[in-house]
Amino acid sequence: MQLFNFFLHSSVLVLALFMSTKADGGISKTLIVDQSGRGDFTSIQSAIDSIPSKNNVWTLVHVKAGVYNEMVNIPRDKPKIHLQGESRRSTIIQFGAGGDSTKSTTFSSHAEEFVATDITFKNTHNLEPGKPLTWAPAALINADKASFYRCGFVSVQDTLTDNKGRHYFENCYIEGVMDFIWGNGRSIYQGCVINVTTSPGHRAGYITAQARDSAAYNTGFVFKHSLIIGTGSAYLGRAYRPYSRVVFFRSKMSDSIVPQGWSAWHYVGKESTIVFAEVDCVGVGANKSKRVKWEKNLSPKELKYLLRSNIFINEEGWIQSQPKVTTVF
Repeated sequence: MQLFNFFLHSSVLVLALFMSTKADGGISKTLIVDQSGRGDFTSIQSAIDSIPSKNNVWTLVHVKAGVYNEMVNIPRDKPKIHLQGESRRSTIIQFGAGGDSTKSTTFSSHAEEFVATDITFKNTHNLEPGKPLTWAPAALINADKASFYRCGFVSVQDTLTDNKGRHYFENCYIEGVMDFIWGNGRSIYQGCVINVTTSPGHRAGYITAQARDSAAYNTGFVFKHSLIIGTGSAYLGRAYRPYSRVVFFRSKMSDSIVPQGWSAWHYVGKESTIVFAEVDCVGVGANKSKRVKWEKNLSPKELKYLLRSNIFINEEGWIQSQPKVTTVF
């Protein structure tokens, strides 16, 4: 019953958001990508390349179902792109590069004002038998005002590089083992599923590696009403930088979470600046009796700032102003 109420609450939140968005989404131009040749382009990158520099109108790139074996890059001078698949299970962008934490990424976006819906970004490098574990990002988000709805992110190490800017993820699926949500983004993950897979050698992995470098920075990762599952074991996060900040709020955690919960990594003895917190979480993995002693108990003021999207990431209402295309299942 508790699990049912958890998902019912998340579904109500999603429905409310969709009811509040404009049906037309402000889209001024649509490009169709179809591998069969029945669209405007057969590759996603060729569709991106066709969009003019300094684009100032929302352009929808509708990607038909299929597996697209290519690296896709959206440069800084091409804002206002909405990349839409047909579902995260049927529309997949994948590539098999590895060895570099940014250059090996399958998908990268450096432009402000970006939306993706119903599509999966996948790096197959570490998923191939016999390949050593190495950096193999599925996606790099390197600009402000990016949102993702019902998307998938699949790899093993450094799956999602949430690097810079304000980002919103809703009903997304994120899979990996080692530091698989990492970077210095200022982001909210709402109703997401996090899948901890088994690592080579069955070592415990790390879900997050947040990179806040100063108390003056307003960055951090906030997970709300999310679900952690998996076949492997992992820490909720390790401090990639000395002021790393991650909060899990009212999320359900399986036994994939190790009892200690968090790691200071290179900052042992300097934990006072690290902001790792759990609030009202449930499930076997949410048992805090053996958590690290330096995990933070946030004040009501701190919680209000981090948990309310309109305060933390959405000051100008940019999320509501972006286009949404609702999928009917």
